[in-house]
Amino acid sequence: MTIAISPSRIPGRRFLHSPGPTPVPDEVLWAMSRQPMDLGDPRLARTIAACEQGLKRLLHTDAGEVFLYASNGHGVWESVVENLLPLGGTALVPGTGHFSESWAVQTEALGRRVVRTPWVQRQPIDVDAVVQALRQDTAREIAAVFVVHTDTSRGIPRDLAALRAAIDATGHPALFVVDVVASLGAAPFAMDALRADVVVGASQKGLMCPPGVGFVAVGLRAMEVARANPAPRFYWDWVRRLSELSYRKFCGTAPQSLIAGLEVALGLLFAEGLEAVFERHRRLAGAVHAAVQAWSTAGTLGFYAEQPAARSVSVTTVTVPSGTDVDALRTVARERFQVAFAGALGPLAGQAFRIGHLGDQNPAAILGCLAGIEAAMSARGIPYGSGGVEAAVATLGV
Repeated sequence: MTIAISPSRIPGRRFLHSPGPTPVPDEVLWAMSRQPMDLGDPRLARTIAACEQGLKRLLHTDAGEVFLYASNGHGVWESVVENLLPLGGTALVPGTGHFSESWAVQTEALGRRVVRTPWVQRQPIDVDAVVQALRQDTAREIAAVFVVHTDTSRGIPRDLAALRAAIDATGHPALFVVDVVASLGAAPFAMDALRADVVVGASQKGLMCPPGVGFVAVGLRAMEVARANPAPRFYWDWVRRLSELSYRKFCGTAPQSLIAGLEVALGLLFAEGLEAVFERHRRLAGAVHAAVQAWSTAGTLGFYAEQPAARSVSVTTVTVPSGTDVDALRTVARERFQVAFAGALGPLAGQAFRIGHLGDQNPAAILGCLAGIEAAMSARGIPYGSGGVEAAVATLGV
C-alpha cells in the first residue's frame, strides 16, 4: 500500500508559542481519537462528570455548578451576559486592554449597558477607578463587574484579591465575574477564597486542549440571579442546562471528542501536581523574561509591562521599534525557523509581538522558541541585544 505524503511536509515539529491555541499533549490527542458514544452510554456521563469535577478542583471551588459549552471564550462571555443581565441591565467592565474592551462591546451588542474604567498603557488595572465607579452608582444599577484576569494582548495579570477587597469596601452588591481564559492552569486561582460569583474559561490555553470547549463555574448567588432574570435566552441558559442528561447539559449533542481530551488534560495537570505546574510556568516565564531583558539592551525591543511584578506567567508582550513589520517577522519565524508566535491585538497591533509560554511547555521548547525568534529578527534586520538565549539558559539552570 502506498501512503500519500505531502511534498510540502517539513520534518520535525513546528514550535507553537502563541498564547492560545497551545500545544496539545499526545495523551490528549489519543483520547480524542476514540470512537463517539451513543448519548445514553454511561461512559459519556462519566466523562462529563469527570470534567465538571476536575474543573471544580482546579478552580478550588465546592459551591455552585459548572456548565460546559461547545464554544470559545467569547461564547461563555455571552452566557454570562445573557444569564446575569436583563435587557438594558448594566455591567462594570474595568479596563484591562483589548479583551476587556471586546467583552464590553459584546455586552453592548446584546442590548445591555456598560460602564468602563480607563486603562493605562503598560500598567496594571486601576483599582481606584473601579472603586470610584461603584461608589458613583448610588442607584445600584451595576449588576456585575466583569474582569479579565490576564488580558492576553497586554500580558499583564490583575490583582484579583485587591479588586475583590476594593469591591467589598464600597459595599456594592455587584456580582464578581472573572475571566480566567489565559491564566487557568498556569497560575493559582481559588474561586471560593476569592468569593468570585462566576468564573469563565476555555480549553485552548493552560488546559492544553484544542479550541472548542468553554466553561462557566457559577456560584449560588449568581445562580439565583440567573433564575430571576427575565431576559430571553435558550442555548446559553444555565437553568435550562441543569440536568443529569448529557443532551440537556449541552442543549444538544455533547462535543464528545473535545471533552474526552479535556478529561485527560485535567488528569495530566493533577498527576504533575498543581504546585509543580505553577512552578514550571514561573520558571519558563522567567526564562523568557531574561531573554527579553537581554534583547532590550540594544534599545529597540522592550517589555510592554514596565513593572516586573506585573508580567504574566502565561504570555510576554514585547514592544518593537516604530515601523517594524510584525507580521513579516512572524512569517519568517514560522516558515523558515518553525517557530509560531503571536502579534499584538487591538490598539497594540503592529507595535508588539507576544510569546506564549503556557500549557504543555518545557525548557527545550522555550529555548527553541527564543532561538527561532532571534534567527527571525536577524533575518529581518531588527536589532536586538545579544545573549538572550544564554540568559534564558542561565535562568533555567538556577
